[in-house]
Amino acid sequence: MAALAGLPGVADAVAGARRAVDRLYGHRVMRRRAAEVTSESALRGARASAALDGADWPLEEVRRRSDFGTDPEARTVGGALRVNAEAGQLLGTWRHSPLQVLARLHLLASGDDAAGGGTAAAGRPRRDGEPVAPRFGTPLPVAEEVPGSELAPAPAPRFELPAPPAADEVAARLDALARLLVDRGASGRKRPGDRGAPALVVAAVVHGELMTLQPFAAHSGLVARAAQRIVLIAEGMDPQAICPFEVGLAELGTDAYRNALGGYASGTAGGMAAWILHCGAALRLGVRESTAVCEAMQRGMV
Repeated sequence: MAALAGLPGVADAVAGARRAVDRLYGHRVMRRRAAEVTSESALRGARASAALDGADWPLEEVRRRSDFGTDPEARTVGGALRVNAEAGQLLGTWRHSPLQVLARLHLLASGDDAAGGGTAAAGRPRRDGEPVAPRFGTPLPVAEEVPGSELAPAPAPRFELPAPPAADEVAARLDALARLLVDRGASGRKRPGDRGAPALVVAAVVHGELMTLQPFAAHSGLVARAAQRIVLIAEGMDPQAICPFEVGLAELGTDAYRNALGGYASGTAGGMAAWILHCGAALRLGVRESTAVCEAMQRGMV
């Protein structure tokens, strides 16, 4: 993964995201109310992740509801809330058994949702012949303030997103990803002759691989985005989980998300760079979201 950091534009994206995150952590509100910012990030990130899966609820509706088992959209929102709430508690397991964490995330995302295959399919990779749910729900438009702003990534070339691979390829690639992550942790994030991959690159690879593979019959998107959240915590880039990058993904729109993911799936240098830049832009937009929360807290509005 370290080689990906040398792709065109990636170093600048990594540096820009790092500066934005550091500024947020330096906000005066973080000295006294960090736990509240973390909780708000989890809520807003879950709302956005569910929206990308087709359950685009207003934030206040997500905040006030207590019953999330009444219909498919409610179950999606409930699943997103559960995975974000537990993500920070899975770090110890993630470092030595990422696949176990992915299974746990899928259990949380599925709940008793029959669309996830019921309890028999919850927590295990899909098998040959099992149908795969669409990667995205109803397309989200680009937020009005994003185009042309300094937070928006440069327009990427058009990429095609292939269908999810067969179950045997999914299993092999999941095992390879898990070995890579465990080896990285065991080596202190460094290998001989290089400085290791930046946290943003690692998070983008994990997110992109899971979204490309669609390892579960349903809810793979919720799991993939929760896995990126865990990586950013584990890698020390966002240790208190206050940067809801999922909000940024939603603001950039489903079409841009799909296209950037197609770049990752292409395996080309340009496609991989486009995906990492997209993830960097989403993270910076998430920082902007939490900065606004901090400013509201400071003014006594929250």
